[in-house]
Amino acid sequence: MIHPTAVIDSCAKIGENVDIGPFSIIGADVEIGNGTTVASHVVINGPTTIGKDNRIYQFSSIGENPQDKKFAGAIESTLYIGDSNTIREFCSINRGTAGGGGITRIGNDNWIMAYVHIAHDCIVGNSNIFSNNATLAGHVIIDDYVTLGGFTGVHQFCTLGKYCFSAISSVIVKDIPPFLIVSGNTAKPGGLNRVGLERHGMNKDRLNTLRKAYKIVYREGILLKDALEKLDTLAADSEDVALFLKFIKSSKRGIVR
Repeated sequence: MIHPTAVIDSCAKIGENVDIGPFSIIGADVEIGNGTTVASHVVINGPTTIGKDNRIYQFSSIGENPQDKKFAGAIESTLYIGDSNTIREFCSINRGTAGGGGITRIGNDNWIMAYVHIAHDCIVGNSNIFSNNATLAGHVIIDDYVTLGGFTGVHQFCTLGKYCFSAISSVIVKDIPPFLIVSGNTAKPGGLNRVGLERHGMNKDRLNTLRKAYKIVYREGILLKDALEKLDTLAADSEDVALFLKFIKSSKRGIVR
């Protein structure tokens, strides 16, 4: 159902079984996949591609120009949103810039709560939860199964690894390795995200191995380069530790520690 008060540009592509509510505006170069619901008073500008079975709630702003003073209306400025995402009230998601490859990308099955802001050139994976008022600055990378507590702020160019968790009002200015909990301003590590990992099926043996890895990096009081050498041995028999180690080695911004 498309409400008669909705304004849809003739260049927009609307899939089958798409609902668009009252007073919503769909701009040119917008593509909306099958089964997606757009509530009332939503503005979607393009170039933006939205997949199937998404739920976009009222007063959201999707695909708007990036909040970047260097942005000068570049043609290559796009937003891609995958399938089965929930985007709650008053969320804002901006398109990419030339400095970030021209694209902001959001994967599948994400739960994005009210007032969340996702800035230009962010790359968001799958099955993440962003609580109310979480904010991503430009060029942030979020892997899969990440949970951001309410009012979490993530500084530009930070990367957050799989299964990490931020407590309420965390201010994140460095990369967060997979599996960790962080909290505070500025965010500091607070152990493994044990509850989250157990909910996703991680058994005690895997958790115990990750605890050993965590202690090497965060509890033994040794230099990071020495900790990484010790992790090399542990990683040989654990895919989890190998992922943990690879993330730390590849971090360009430095990890919380």
